[in-house]
Amino acid sequence: MNDYHDTWLVIPVYNEGQVIADVVEQALKVFPNIVCVNDGSSDDSAERILGTGAHLVQHPVNLGQGAALQTGLAYALAQPGAEFFVTFDADGQHQTPDAETMVALLRSDAADVVLGSRFIEQTEQVPMLKRVVLRTAAAVSPTARRLKLTDSHNGLRSLNRKAASQLRITMNGMAHASEIVGLLAHSDLRVTEVPVDILYTDYSRAKGQSLLNGVNILFDISLRERGRR
Repeated sequence: MNDYHDTWLVIPVYNEGQVIADVVEQALKVFPNIVCVNDGSSDDSAERILGTGAHLVQHPVNLGQGAALQTGLAYALAQPGAEFFVTFDADGQHQTPDAETMVALLRSDAADVVLGSRFIEQTEQVPMLKRVVLRTAAAVSPTARRLKLTDSHNGLRSLNRKAASQLRITMNGMAHASEIVGLLAHSDLRVTEVPVDILYTDYSRAKGQSLLNGVNILFDISLRERGRR
């Protein structure tokens, strides 16, 4: 069995009390180092996390997933021996075997950043509306095209220490995913995609991005792209 003591999972959490303990406990079977950033949850997420033994960092108010990821990465980077970092969703969609594959690529020095994609292989698992939004996001984003990405809004990512140290997420809402892609596209980091298996449940579907939110993200990113020119 692989030793992942040099690897940290970073999980942003907002009102995930129903599932977060199960998600963390399953991940802990493989990855011993997990930091959950409780982003101002109004439910019992913090208590559930504490019961798992994972590290807990708390935002006093809800700042958004981008801010939670930045806080979690900063915390993980400060831990002794931390070399590899995985961003992992709190709703049970992500699978630890995919994270293991991604960390293996980093460990072999094949890339600095490995991004998960729902569209390299089969796409039937992705709900139709989400599929349209995500494919549109990748198609219209100049930075996603520069990196030849098929999925620019997948929350399952792995980074080596060099990449994680360079990341500075300033967009606190869900548009942080496109911001990360933009930062990577304008860096010297080696970026690759791998197919991942996303588990869509009734619970995770109910918490997913609506079409309107997707359009808002695209509009916001388009303004930022123009600002770079």
